Amino acid sequence: MSSATATPTPTATPTAKDRRSFSPGRVVAWAFLVLFILLTLFPFYWMLRTALSNNVALAANSANLLPADLTLGAFRRVLGLATLEEAQAQGGSGASLSFWLYLRNSLVVAVLVTVGQVFFSSMAAYAFARLRWRGRDVVFAFFLSALLVPPIFVALPNFLTIQSFGLLNTLPGIALPTMLMTPFAVYFMRQFFLGIPRELDEAAKIDGASHLRIFWRVIMPMSIAPITTLSLLQFIAAWNDYLWPLLVGQTEGSRVLTVALGVFRSQTPQGSPDWAGLMAATLIAAIPILVLYLLLARRIVNSIGFTGIK
Repeated sequence: MSSATATPTPTATPTAKDRRSFSPGRVVAWAFLVLFILLTLFPFYWMLRTALSNNVALAANSANLLPADLTLGAFRRVLGLATLEEAQAQGGSGASLSFWLYLRNSLVVAVLVTVGQVFFSSMAAYAFARLRWRGRDVVFAFFLSALLVPPIFVALPNFLTIQSFGLLNTLPGIALPTMLMTPFAVYFMRQFFLGIPRELDEAAKIDGASHLRIFWRVIMPMSIAPITTLSLLQFIAAWNDYLWPLLVGQTEGSRVLTVALGVFRSQTPQGSPDWAGLMAATLIAAIPILVLYLLLARRIVNSIGFTGIK
């Protein structure tokens, strides 16, 4: 009788290379992801394609994916570099667009709203997060319920208030209702302040620091990341706002870019709008937002994950 023992067969363990190998589920997932990305980016490509087209050729090639008679004429018209004859020869409507004036107005309003909201919301968040006072949580819950009120409901009271202050058709009048604070901004900063150890406050108080000094010298320097995130979010919101600037800024000197684009589109009631010029102006208007996001994207993602806001 043989006493030979069977040698165990080594079992193959999946390697990282095997896990990355072909599988139907992985292919379907990648195909869905690529399709979703293409669908997301297609409106931006279509905007760029229209901006690079000639208005005369655009109507005859409306379904073509490539620019119709590739030209930078639309950008020249928007930036005021083309004469009226050149604009009409390229299919432009001849309507004027004081692009740099509207761009300056949008920048002023967005900066006022951003700086004001970050400053006042941070102070309110400090009071709700770091100070102990009776009824604090009840007041904060009531304050937070304002998130449920649609902005259109407060448009008329805000308009009457701005009118009583004599700020209609002014840039401060456009910025004032949203530059003080919003429930979202206060909540956003409060969530971060709650995560800062209270021992820092106690140590500062032992050294004789007041609450104002603790706020400026201890809390704010530690909150650069959420402040950056909040600043960008508020800047984008103020930059893209349309309804309130349309109600308050009726004159040429107080018109912001979003409102000006709508006026530019409506200046050709008898014919087709200057679609190429409109898309070119929209692309140029989006450049400040894209630059800010590219510069601050990593800091924004990190701070959102830290504060736990989804």
